[in-house]
Amino acid sequence: MEFRIYYEDTDAGGVVYHARYLGFFERGRCEFLRVRGLSVQELVARGFVFPVVRLEIDYRAPAVLDDLVRVETEVLEVGKTSFTVGQQVVRVVDGRLLAAGRVRLVCVGPGMKPKRLPEELLQALGQEMP
Repeated sequence: MEFRIYYEDTDAGGVVYHARYLGFFERGRCEFLRVRGLSVQELVARGFVFPVVRLEIDYRAPAVLDDLVRVETEVLEVGKTSFTVGQQVVRVVDGRLLAAGRVRLVCVGPGMKPKRLPEELLQALGQEMP
């Protein structure tokens, strides 16, 4: 997905504030699922919630006001109750890698108890039922 960097995304130094990348990654994951026919809202309504349990991020170059950036998302690992994606934020005009990370999410239900990933999510992630 592509979007523009706005003033609200930047810090006092005029570059994108480091914590904003977490939101960029979240948007990227939601759009990754949306283009594969899944709605996070519908999954939540059915009792499937996906908290982030691990996040690693490397900042490579600064994004600045008005940059057009792209979030790229790929599936790295899929388990019975969790999955891990790799994500990158890239500046569109020159293809420069701005940030790269790994995000692990676990599927939980009521009481935050882990539960199996739903079949339609496994299909969207390119997996069959484990």
